[in-house]
Amino acid sequence: MGFMLRWAAAFVLLALTFNPTEWNYVTWGRANVSSQMPLVLLLGLLLMVGYIIYLRATLRSIGGIGMGLVLAIVGTLIWVLYDYRIVTFDDTAVNIWLALVSLSLVLGIGLSWSHVRRKLSGQADMDDVDA
Repeated sequence: MGFMLRWAAAFVLLALTFNPTEWNYVTWGRANVSSQMPLVLLLGLLLMVGYIIYLRATLRSIGGIGMGLVLAIVGTLIWVLYDYRIVTFDDTAVNIWLALVSLSLVLGIGLSWSHVRRKLSGQADMDDVDA
């Protein structure tokens, strides 16, 4: 259940930033930057905090190579689904949603990896702390 919540939070973060509907930060921000600049800036900074939390945790747990590997696995899974004609790339909106799911899986796995490693190995990851 923990992984699903972390993945869902990553998906919401990405979808709030951009999605193929009109209900996203990028579209709203472009339309309102001149009339509501402080609010656009505030919401952009809040989204940035979310990205920093997710990206920092993901880079610390699986690193850049791990992120690339997870993305390659998800991309290959999409390729297999395309090859078996389960998924098509004809609709741009579907392609964007697939990209959002793929990127959110990378962030969700990255945020959850320490928990998985602890359960598999019995060892907890610890940050370097000055005593």
